[in-house]
Amino acid sequence: QVQLVESGGGLVQAGGSLRLSCAASGRSLSVYAMGWFRQAPGKEREFVARISQGAITSYVDSVKGRFTISRDNGKNTVYLQMNALKPEDTAVYYCAADRSTVMRRDAVFYDYWGQGTQVTVSS
Repeated sequence: QVQLVESGGGLVQAGGSLRLSCAASGRSLSVYAMGWFRQAPGKEREFVARISQGAITSYVDSVKGRFTISRDNGKNTVYLQMNALKPEDTAVYYCAADRSTVMRRDAVFYDYWGQGTQVTVSS
């Protein structure tokens, strides 16, 4: 069992930056691929980024070049650095853990989820 806790969300102006953290307890994160997802009001949960057990990364097109996912297995933490934020990035952001080594973006495949952290970008 893995418990995930996100932090770092908040209110920022367009063009600003935030760094989200996802701290894990209960088991080492090194055996999991980790993903970040987001859900805006009235919309479905959307894949944002993924980092594999071997630190291979993948991003949705809308955040490429602006967001960076990283992991620190020693701290059992995953990060999402978000730069050049846009109002359309406003959402609740969730981190999730996937035991598989297969690169996949569908939320249904992820085994553990955090409670989410709100990111609001004002124009």
